[in-house]
Amino acid sequence: MNQNKHRFSPLMMAICVVIGILIGTFYANHFSGNRLSIINSSSNKLNNLLHIINDQYVDTVNVNDLVEKAMPQILAELDPHSVYISAKDVQQANDDLRGSFSGVGIEFTIRQDTLHVQQVISNGPAERAGVIAGDKIVMVDDKPFTGKTLTNEEAMHRLKGPKDTKVKLGILRYGETKVRSITVTRGEVPTKSVTATYMLDSKTGYIRIKNFGENTYPELLIALAKLSQESFQSLCIDLRGNTGGYLQSAVQIANEFLPKNRLIVYTQGRKSPRQEYRSDGRGSYQHIPLIILIDETSASASEILAGAIQDNDRGTIIGRRSFGKGLVQQPIAFGDQSMIRLTIARYYSPSGRCIQKPYTAGENKDYEEDILARYEHGEFFSGDSIKHEGKEYHTANGRPVYGGGGITPDIFVPEDTTNVTSYYKQASMSGQIIMFAYSYTDENRQKLSQIDGVNDMANYLKRQNIVDKFATYAEKNGLKRRNLMIQRSYKLLERFIISRIIYNMMKEEAWIEYLNSDDPAITETLRIMQEGKAFPPSVASTSRMAKKSW
Repeated sequence: MNQNKHRFSPLMMAICVVIGILIGTFYANHFSGNRLSIINSSSNKLNNLLHIINDQYVDTVNVNDLVEKAMPQILAELDPHSVYISAKDVQQANDDLRGSFSGVGIEFTIRQDTLHVQQVISNGPAERAGVIAGDKIVMVDDKPFTGKTLTNEEAMHRLKGPKDTKVKLGILRYGETKVRSITVTRGEVPTKSVTATYMLDSKTGYIRIKNFGENTYPELLIALAKLSQESFQSLCIDLRGNTGGYLQSAVQIANEFLPKNRLIVYTQGRKSPRQEYRSDGRGSYQHIPLIILIDETSASASEILAGAIQDNDRGTIIGRRSFGKGLVQQPIAFGDQSMIRLTIARYYSPSGRCIQKPYTAGENKDYEEDILARYEHGEFFSGDSIKHEGKEYHTANGRPVYGGGGITPDIFVPEDTTNVTSYYKQASMSGQIIMFAYSYTDENRQKLSQIDGVNDMANYLKRQNIVDKFATYAEKNGLKRRNLMIQRSYKLLERFIISRIIYNMMKEEAWIEYLNSDDPAITETLRIMQEGKAFPPSVASTSRMAKKSW
């Protein structure tokens, strides 16, 4: 064992050498055209060592495979967000932000070794060909498409493809025993960033942004135009769960709400001079009352937008402290179509605070478990538990804000765990609720399809004794029935189950609207709007109000 261990060490050193040479000599910057210089002082030594290993190492080494495995490890030694993306994963990584991809246009889940069509994208290739929600895809191009080897990656590989190419699907429809054949011509399938737009009440509009991609800003303008038709007078932008994306999209959106020449964000790094992004005064919604919702999963571009609104005292931030991702990555492509995203600078909010939370280079485990540490520390339940490790900064009106990682909301909304039981945790984390919702939807699709509207759907499902049906289903699948715990968590279970059935039957917006109907952050948003407090006061006015109250 010790001999193998000693033999492995120089092999890993060889890998590091190879990677160092690849990174050091690569010069093409895919986005900005910058060039990386060859590190001349080390290149001769590294090249010599590489030749020695190639000529004299005891075993044959597949350098390409080893480099692929070692690249992520090398970049992880720098910071938590410098990453390597293999050639096969680049397309997927870009599709997430590009705003579209070429494929058949379905959302699916794999259940019992079979691909189930969960949603069919409106006016997409699959819908035009006749695929409907609830279909099972059991064959692709006359080859079986079921079994233990069926994974999400394999499904996407088989279903995605160049525009105008054809794929033949073998469909097993509910209630039928014969497989029907449907040929789909692949096409551009849009991926929406703005996933919900509707009125919370007669005056307050609501927009949920899932991520910041190429088309997020125009999607936002369309959403605002839709709300304008409903005469909205105030706005809530929901960034909870939004892990970020393109800086430019966040800047464009912030610009819509800020007066002229307000600092939105700036970046700065060792080799990256300070670059400022300011508003141009052309925004159409500079005076509308504005609230931004964030939580511990709001990151990067989400934090840029929230920080710009908060530091300029333009609106109120509600929720829980955001993730704290404030490192700027530069995409750099390699000749084999793989790429790295290398951190070159940091983001700073207008007040000067760094958005990035602390980290130790090469020790990503603690960084990745920071959210769990916050939870255990009590930060999700009490705003007083938030630890500000940075110094105090001040907004445009003089209000104190803090650095040290993430954006701390102006109004804290705790996570409600009052009726959470071990049964509920097992039911949700094991996937049993989602699986039950799929089965229930398939078995009742015809009846459910006749119900219009989120409220009507929710009210119908509440009359179906849905929690008891789930408990029976779950017990058959290994989750022991615990009646006292079920009773205590009844509302949570019912809410989760109904939300998933609504998601299966309706669009994502309906699912979000249902969950928002009793969401504490939404309730707080409406209270603040009704009291006219969406614009944060200055320190001076706060002081005057305090004296007056005495």
